[in-house]
Amino acid sequence: MLSYPDAIRRGWLPVSLLSITMLAASPPAPAHAQAIPPAQQAATPPDIIKQREQELEAAREQQRKAAELQEKLKADITAIGQDRSKLNQQLIDIAAQVRSVETRIVETEARLQPLDGREREIRSSLDSRRAEIIEVLAALQRAGRRSPPALLVRPEDALQSLRTAMLLGAVVPELRGRAEKLATDLGELVALRKTISTERDALSRDRDKLKDDQTRLAALVDERQRQQSTAEKDMETEGARAIALSKQVDSLQGLIAKMEQDLKSAAKAAATANLQGAPATVNGKPNLGAFKDQGRLTPAVAFASAKGLFAYPVNGAKIRDFGGSDGASGVQKGISLAAKAGAQVTTPCDGWVVYAGPFRSYGQLLILNAGGGYHVLIAGMERISVNIGQFVLTGEPVATMGSTSQVASILATNASQPVLYVEFRKDGTPIDPGPWWAANEGEKVRG
Repeated sequence: MLSYPDAIRRGWLPVSLLSITMLAASPPAPAHAQAIPPAQQAATPPDIIKQREQELEAAREQQRKAAELQEKLKADITAIGQDRSKLNQQLIDIAAQVRSVETRIVETEARLQPLDGREREIRSSLDSRRAEIIEVLAALQRAGRRSPPALLVRPEDALQSLRTAMLLGAVVPELRGRAEKLATDLGELVALRKTISTERDALSRDRDKLKDDQTRLAALVDERQRQQSTAEKDMETEGARAIALSKQVDSLQGLIAKMEQDLKSAAKAAATANLQGAPATVNGKPNLGAFKDQGRLTPAVAFASAKGLFAYPVNGAKIRDFGGSDGASGVQKGISLAAKAGAQVTTPCDGWVVYAGPFRSYGQLLILNAGGGYHVLIAGMERISVNIGQFVLTGEPVATMGSTSQVASILATNASQPVLYVEFRKDGTPIDPGPWWAANEGEKVRG
């Protein structure tokens, strides 16, 4: 007859079986409780004071870093000065970093979801087998406490001891199998916890980086708009006039025509787009090297020849395609992209802003004249950060998503996240944007 320690030494039962019992008996601790050691939870007053001091020091450190970041931003912007190409390069680079971090965050959250689910499954399984775990341990503990049979005893006692030994001989292999199954589950749970912890640490770092990049991007956008406002003194008046004119038309085509005919800045942009001509090509193909000129004031490549080069304006999954149902008994004239709240919106191409503001059921609407009779319409953002008449570059940040959908047809479907609507037009007619999107990341042009 083997005692519990003997069974462990012979490898029949894992030493960690007791841990299984403790784990199964305890429900998952909330995130904040997991982060606080037991000793800290039962802290004495001096320990609590020390903890508060550490928290205060951490807050001061965050403030210090924020102040340093602001000072660095001021210095960087001062160094850029009135150099438009440098400012544009900074804007495009930081916007690309923001979108890259947004992508990593989405991917990490996607990896965490099944891991969290599996952890809950294992915990639930262990919890449901709590009685089995207690039974296994109790049997082994009884065996471990039983004294070996004496040589000179009554026959009845010897027979009882023999029967007990025979019974344990049949039971121990079964206990071993059950214990091994429990230990396997525990091992998987420990590994899952480690993986989840690693993923959450990476997620936390990415969120911190995203916050810093967004702060830097916001400062650069403000500087861009300040310089633009200096160059166009009547920008605010033009914006107000654009909103007034938009209320006089009912259709997108009517809006485009109204803007490019009656609004001075939009008309100037449209005229420039019509006069600038098609950019030069290299061996009949678009000259991608032209995108390196961050000071350009006309499109690097002709819109018609840029098929397969554009990136989506926002990180997100396509939920509606051109020609499908628009959710309001109509046909989709563009594409709809489900995005994250607060996501950065960038331009898919070079172009002149001919409208930026609210319009009918589209919420906030941005219209770009891309030259050659092409227009790009982007709707569903919460805030637009460019002005009418402005020339924007491929990959330049132009807007920010809100926390809910702004487009009426999307609101009607009770979408759980903000949705961006993108439409391409040629000579006033909606066209399928599919051929213009890059097939993979390596083919995209970001400026």
